[in-house]
Amino acid sequence: MSDRVYKKVELVGTSKASIEDAIQNALTTADQTLDHLDWFEVSEIRGHISDGRVAHYQVVMKVGFRLDR
Repeated sequence: MSDRVYKKVELVGTSKASIEDAIQNALTTADQTLDHLDWFEVSEIRGHISDGRVAHYQVVMKVGFRLDR
């Protein structure tokens, strides 16, 4: 296996449906402009409350991608 170099970016994904959808929304959008996405780590989960119920999920995450040499 050759040595690799990665870069990390922080993203915030949102969804009205679920935490999983918020993660997927961020990754799907990032995949449109970044190449070689390899991993992610969730650092924060939060949401908006309306009428005593979850109205919106927010997931702060770091995404790693390989840099071309």
